[in-house]
Amino acid sequence: MQVTETLNEGLKRGYQIKLTAAELEEKVNEKLLEAQPEVQMKGFRKGKVPMALLKKQFGPRVLGEAMQESVDGAMNKHFEESGDRPALQPEVKMTNEDWKEGDDVEVSLEYEALPEIPEVDLKSIKLEKLVAKADDADIDEALNNLAENAQNFEDRRKGSKAKDGDQVVIDFVGKVDGEAFEGGTAEDYPLVLGSGSFIPGFEEQLVGVKVDEEKEVKVTFPEQYQAENLAGKEAVFECKVKAVKAPKAAEIDDELATKFGAEDLDALKKQVAERLESEYAGASRAVLKRKLLDALDEKVSFDLPPSLVKAEADQIAHQLWHEENPDHQGHDHDKIEPSDEHNKLAERRVRLGLLLAELGRKNEIEVTDQEMTQAVMNQARQYPGQERQFFEFIQQNQQMQQQLRAPIFEDKVVDYVFELAEIEEKEVNKDDLKSAVDALDDE
Repeated sequence: MQVTETLNEGLKRGYQIKLTAAELEEKVNEKLLEAQPEVQMKGFRKGKVPMALLKKQFGPRVLGEAMQESVDGAMNKHFEESGDRPALQPEVKMTNEDWKEGDDVEVSLEYEALPEIPEVDLKSIKLEKLVAKADDADIDEALNNLAENAQNFEDRRKGSKAKDGDQVVIDFVGKVDGEAFEGGTAEDYPLVLGSGSFIPGFEEQLVGVKVDEEKEVKVTFPEQYQAENLAGKEAVFECKVKAVKAPKAAEIDDELATKFGAEDLDALKKQVAERLESEYAGASRAVLKRKLLDALDEKVSFDLPPSLVKAEADQIAHQLWHEENPDHQGHDHDKIEPSDEHNKLAERRVRLGLLLAELGRKNEIEVTDQEMTQAVMNQARQYPGQERQFFEFIQQNQQMQQQLRAPIFEDKVVDYVFELAEIEEKEVNKDDLKSAVDALDDE
């Protein structure tokens, strides 16, 4: 077998692989001899089928297998000897398309090699870590939010009109074309105006009603309504208002604490403080990670595989376009051309991605089976009742496994660098930490 270099420009590599007809025939004979003891054919005992008959019967199929194995073997040997690691799946194609049995096989191999990643003195990296503690004001603010979420409703003064945010208790009968429809009737139904729990246009028409008032609410069901017999239909709801209630925040006391699973108010305050500090720690880590990536980006410079940069830039441009055009759900749009800003961001991401991958490889950092299982379980919780199907989907989908594994791997490498870097803590308040987090989105 002959391997000839045809391209060596930057990170681009090209080779011509030639497998002679004699080598291919020898490989076919080896595979047939290996299979011969197990072959049964009419008129012959098991393992006694002549080689000529085996070649006639199975030769074409074995020939294809032998060709593929030989080319794969040549590629693997090349990568072992050269030390190259392809950035993406190599492009392999047969160049003598008019090939027939008895001819030599000629194959071209092209790929972009991963660059040599320079060593980085991780101990020379200096970072500042923002540390925020939950003070009494933060805890009180969180408790007030909990009290508002646990709000009660109290009857308004007789004759008061319902306002947005109020709760109205109503009896109603819904009719389409004058006929009541199934599921359109209820008594003593508590509806919070502005909650969006009813179809569009319903709640707005009840703003201003009073107790004992009767009101006809006219609406049109959405075209995509879940009940097909009602989709797009005009309906009239005959409503009788039985109560108008104003929202009232719950008292911050032991009773509120029990609603949120705490023994008493002091226990709830402790839980709130722990949750806040956990949130602050997460925010602090996000800021520190960005500072680390900025520091690493300044310390390294190396050639980047053009294909990786292009793929990343295309993805960035496509994602940002959809964020700017949220009403366009599908992908039936014109090709989104990356801007210079997209390309610059793609170069940074690819450079840092390759650097972190190399740090992880050299330091034998791996994602454990337990960590993967936990990640899958966390994702599966988003599909209640379908956890088993989700697990099976992940098991059969290598791309999804990689999407789950990648952020875990990155965080483990980042943690490894944090251990070596020089990190100085700086105490800040919640607002300063929030400003630092907001600044991440602006960059």
